[in-house]
Amino acid sequence: MKALLFINGIPPNNLPETEGYSLIACSDGAFHYLKAKKFPFEKLDFISGDFDSHSGKDENIYEEKFIYTPDQDKTDFQKSLEIIEERGYTKVDVYGGSGGEMDHFLGNLTVAFLFKNNLNITFFDEYGTYFFSPKKLVLENVKGKTISLYPFPVTKSITTKGLQWPLNKGDLEMKKRIGTRNVATEETVSIEFESGDLVVFVSR
Repeated sequence: MKALLFINGIPPNNLPETEGYSLIACSDGAFHYLKAKKFPFEKLDFISGDFDSHSGKDENIYEEKFIYTPDQDKTDFQKSLEIIEERGYTKVDVYGGSGGEMDHFLGNLTVAFLFKNNLNITFFDEYGTYFFSPKKLVLENVKGKTISLYPFPVTKSITTKGLQWPLNKGDLEMKKRIGTRNVATEETVSIEFESGDLVVFVSR
């Protein structure tokens, strides 16, 4: 089962197709841009948050979809992921996770890190996709695309195939060496590493 989640970053220029998702949700901040883009709210399973961005009074028809989560120690993104996880989902596509104020982007990435063992979270924006990589990853149809490998904060013994600047059991570390702005020279790129955590960015 796969879930689609909209959160309150920079809205996508074009809303994604909703076919193939068995759960669709948004944070209360994302409710604004979905409304402006005329998203069919009847497709939403829930709207989660502390509702500091809006009261929902102008949309009482959807009141039954509101899940009030007032915990100020967690972000609306984190609280939405908790609900999705509780409902048994393991794969989540996220729109609105980047752009705008950069502390939001870093906060969203950190939240994704907290869930990486239980949820397969992929962020989508106008530049591409990014996600925490499993220890063995194969990317298809990526020739010519920019591929960035970002240690979080350390990734050990990385081996890649199909990149312009390959790694052969190399280490990446946030304070020493990172692997941004590489280029796929083959349609298929493989990435393996032994330990640590790695964020992979794939350009459109």
